[in-house]
Amino acid sequence: MKPAVGIIGTGVVGSAIAIILQRQGYQVAGVSDRDPARSRWLGEQLGVPAMTPSEVVSHSEVVFLTTNDGMIEVVAQELAVKGSFRPGQMVIHMSGALTSEVLCTAAEKGAVCLSVHPLQSFATTERAIEILPGSVFSIEGDTAGYQTAIMLVEDLGGRYFFIDKMAKPLYHAGACVVSNYLVTLIDLGSRLLEAADIPKELSIDSLFPLIEGTLNNIRKVGIPQALTGPIARGDLATIQQHLSTMEEVAPNLVSLYRYLGYQTVKVAEQKGSISQETANQLKQVLH
Repeated sequence: MKPAVGIIGTGVVGSAIAIILQRQGYQVAGVSDRDPARSRWLGEQLGVPAMTPSEVVSHSEVVFLTTNDGMIEVVAQELAVKGSFRPGQMVIHMSGALTSEVLCTAAEKGAVCLSVHPLQSFATTERAIEILPGSVFSIEGDTAGYQTAIMLVEDLGGRYFFIDKMAKPLYHAGACVVSNYLVTLIDLGSRLLEAADIPKELSIDSLFPLIEGTLNNIRKVGIPQALTGPIARGDLATIQQHLSTMEEVAPNLVSLYRYLGYQTVKVAEQKGSISQETANQLKQVLH
């Protein structure tokens, strides 16, 4: 039988989780948020009452603490002080950066505490509902809760892996590089196009097919085979031309270009598309 779930923190992730799980046959016992309007909205979508956090805990077998990261430990502690948690109850947060240890006050009351994090970026609740299925989740925490966590992830349409709490900072850093810094990388690329007198709006639009094509190549053939371009071809002259032009019109971006290029040479070496001599020449130019 599927456990009754409760949501504390009805932002994008909490709302999407609640809606998907209800569609999958879970009873959503109640929802709560410090913003009454948000909890009422989600309650109306689900046909369940908006409650206080303590009431959500008392009515739920699995409690999702989906507040912002800075409030997870605070809310857990407040609920523990009130005696809200009970032995055997499962408490889950969905932060990528934090471990299950931030729920230690709930664990002290006998709760089974876990971090279950989707490797995904959510802009809106509607979009989150669309893309959570197919996402990959990390699971960390009390092993007594693993089977239930696996069931929840699979009912959300996801896949999973287990991660040690000591590895979470590296895991989250990797996710940030790919998700957050990709935005920065696209911004820097568009600035180079702007420096070539291409309008900003058009420069960003023109990059999307290139970005999507690259992602599709990675999906189909993987890294390093997806690598294309001058470094993958060993085109030293083009790289030198990039650098000399950038030093004149975009000198503030040269150091980043050099660093990324240097790392890209290593990928090209893995691909086997350039000789060791060419790789050494490229590294010397980009160092």
